[in-house]
Amino acid sequence: MKVKCLLVDDEPLAIELIKNHLEQLALFEVVGSCSNAVKALEVLRIAQVDLIFLDIKMPQLTGIDFLKTLKNPPSVIITTAYREFALDGYDLDIVDYLLKPITFDRFFKAIDRYLRTVQSLENPGIPTSINQFIYIKSGVKFHKVYAEDILYIESLRDYVIIHCIQQQINAKYKISDIEKELIPFNFLRIHRSFIVNPRKISAFTTNDIEIGNKEIPIGTNYKLQVLSVLKNKHT
Repeated sequence: MKVKCLLVDDEPLAIELIKNHLEQLALFEVVGSCSNAVKALEVLRIAQVDLIFLDIKMPQLTGIDFLKTLKNPPSVIITTAYREFALDGYDLDIVDYLLKPITFDRFFKAIDRYLRTVQSLENPGIPTSINQFIYIKSGVKFHKVYAEDILYIESLRDYVIIHCIQQQINAKYKISDIEKELIPFNFLRIHRSFIVNPRKISAFTTNDIEIGNKEIPIGTNYKLQVLSVLKNKHT
């Protein structure tokens, strides 16, 4: 049985790109495409939809607000040109968050995450965390790093230090590239030089957060969004 997909985006070229990507995957079928959320709601009322590719900035109703109106939404992969909206989807159970322009390689990773999510739901005896990892290249080695093992990530010029529970990994990456990889796992960018695992936060103030004995500053440009997320999680 094929996976029924609905594409929601006000840019025709973006719709066409997703269609082209999906045509390379025999398991997936496009059952509809819409330029706004109102039309998407009409499709959901009459058609079976397993997976929505959803843009955020659209006329009439944003993708985020549309998703909040759905009581039992299908699986959702966000597609957007705006990185800053990742925090808006923090509490939404999305499969992945794709930044435009969407390459097939990155698209395929999102599809893989969707299929693994479905597999975990169909086999509840298998822990979902078993698939929650990324590969990090350090030197000539690729390290398999589980999301729940990461405490925080620190940027030092062209390198990052990934601080894990039992190890540290130094890798030549831009922190923005690591941030993209960690979006599905709800990590939080709190400073131009720091990304943290919110599940490891032991305390926070308006100026910094604590993970174990480490105090990490909250950047001025990130403060409003970060504190909004943290206060919502702790109230």
